[in-house]
Amino acid sequence: MTSAASLTTQFYDLGPVRRLERWLTAMPHPSLVVDIASTHVAAARWGKIGSSLDSFAVEPLPLGSLMPSPVEMNVAQPDAVKSALRRTFDRVSAREHGIVLLIPDLVVRVFILPFDSLPRSANEAMPLLRWRLKKSVPFDVDETVVSWMRQAGNTGNLEVVTAVARQKIIREYEEIVESLDAKVGVVLSSTLATLPLLEERGATLLVRMSGKTMTTVIVRQGSLCVYRSTDMPSEAAGLNPQAMLDEIFPAVAYYQDTWGGAVDWVRLTGFGQREETFRRALSEELKCSVGSLAESEGASRLDSGAKDLLHQNLEGLVGWMMNGGS
Repeated sequence: MTSAASLTTQFYDLGPVRRLERWLTAMPHPSLVVDIASTHVAAARWGKIGSSLDSFAVEPLPLGSLMPSPVEMNVAQPDAVKSALRRTFDRVSAREHGIVLLIPDLVVRVFILPFDSLPRSANEAMPLLRWRLKKSVPFDVDETVVSWMRQAGNTGNLEVVTAVARQKIIREYEEIVESLDAKVGVVLSSTLATLPLLEERGATLLVRMSGKTMTTVIVRQGSLCVYRSTDMPSEAAGLNPQAMLDEIFPAVAYYQDTWGGAVDWVRLTGFGQREETFRRALSEELKCSVGSLAESEGASRLDSGAKDLLHQNLEGLVGWMMNGGS
């Protein structure tokens, strides 16, 4: 999803393999990526050679200073968010144009829409997409930022992966950045940026916690099969494993009914010291390999600096780099 300032970007026939990665690759790829979440702000600058980590910084946010929502205004305490971001920028030298901005998953609604056909022309495709989205989003679709890509469904049918967000909320995040003499070039939800870390073989279920938000994604060989983002009763430290299972079961059942077969891999991130508890619960229920996102196929190719970011639950910064962000 491009920034609201530059309106929308559209992505068309991207081939049968690594479509999700190439969706992101179609965007500009600055070397500096910034992540604003409900719990923290973080930034990483990637080097020009070998995608090495030049510098990074992370600063916590006061509780309640940023409250992700697809509908309501998000930045409850602008001065607190701006102060944390300023300290982050001071450590990564971020006063520049065209940075990548990752925002909370709850802000960006992602849909996988079946179509018989979709016009190639953006001017013709956009009204059809907005018409399809009208009954699915809790805001006026004419005031949104939309981006999309085509992919093949399980029977070879056309599907359109569509990311949509309320433009005035995107501007909240952009204005915080702009107030510090930087300019946003690309806006993307943090989980969409994370997807390149997942396995390229078989079907992978990603369960990601960020604050109280749980995002459940199933990717199969480059196709996005399931995407759910839900506000949970508590953060991972106080979450009952059964609440996690209740949230992911509909996603897994939908995948099995629609795509056939079982999930091959499960990757967890954002569960902190309780990850092993959630790992055991998933392993017992799904009977497949369950591990940390830091143990994934994509992560195995990373250098020590990038791996360190994964262990700090800053996977969105790393995933963006893997798309050619440097």
